[in-house]
Amino acid sequence: QVQLVESGGGLVQAGGSLRLSCVASGSIFSINDMAWYRQAPGKQRELVASIDSDGSTTYADSMKGRFTVSRDNAKNTVYLQMNTLNPEDTALYYCRMVLSTTPSHRRYIYWGQGTQVTVSS
Repeated sequence: QVQLVESGGGLVQAGGSLRLSCVASGSIFSINDMAWYRQAPGKQRELVASIDSDGSTTYADSMKGRFTVSRDNAKNTVYLQMNTLNPEDTALYYCRMVLSTTPSHRRYIYWGQGTQVTVSS
């Protein structure tokens, strides 16, 4: 009923930039929190950045100053602008949203399938 689809991943050189997008579709009443997570091979999934319904953002320390999360409520989309990428940023990036569905307005957590980001040295 509700799907999250990420896009924008790819292969870039160190120091380069990428912009990830995640679009939610389906029976959506409202979207509360939007966030990006990532998981590198052999490591646990970690929070990259989040943005709530008021536009308040949070970032992991290693991303602060390099990454920017934003949202377009009219398009049910969250973005992650990634600058000054380094090989440590190589991971599968997942979109996560907390949203309420129609018609019951129940709140659920939804995850996308992930988009691969690879940064070469």
